[in-house]
Amino acid sequence: MTRAAVPKFRRRAEARPDEILDAALAVFTEKGFDAARVDDVAAAARLSKGAIYLYFDSKEALLRGLIEREVAPVAAQLKALAEAGLDDPKATLRLIVLTAMRLLNDPRIFATPRLVLSVAPRFAEVARFYRQRVVDQALGAVRKLHRKGVGDGVFRDVDSDAVGRLVMGPLLIHAMRRHVLGAEDDPPPDTIANAHLEILFEGLVLK
Repeated sequence: MTRAAVPKFRRRAEARPDEILDAALAVFTEKGFDAARVDDVAAAARLSKGAIYLYFDSKEALLRGLIEREVAPVAAQLKALAEAGLDDPKATLRLIVLTAMRLLNDPRIFATPRLVLSVAPRFAEVARFYRQRVVDQALGAVRKLHRKGVGDGVFRDVDSDAVGRLVMGPLLIHAMRRHVLGAEDDPPPDTIANAHLEILFEGLVLK
């Protein structure tokens, strides 16, 4: 084997988990998680079933991989925005809401939460993993930002856990209406987000 051939093989091996997850997302979306088989994912990825199991030992592991790749970075981005914007909690909360709304309205990003919602009642471990890696991270970012705003005299001193849920909940509902219920006649995401912020700040921001 020549030196030039080695990096090419390495790139292919390193790309395989992403190729498998791409195939899994397509298969799970088309067939539904329950009906899909690992053999279907292998066929879509043009790999053997054994090759799938080298990286993911079950369908649930594939779904956890999708959560980690597709959705956990969204929560991490919101957390990073909160950390970077503690000096101006109100402006940062606005940025978080607008960013979250934009990301949740991306059909590819929301494809994984949609799958998780469909299987959560039957796969408690997947639901717990999603909650820990995505929901808790996003809510924690808003909670920390709210506590900073309370300390700065910007926000009212109300329950920060409740604030996190009240901030993020309407964004998720809008995304579900669009991607799950097919409500394409809803107002644009930015219109919803800005109306949400106006109402939120009316009650949360100290005058």
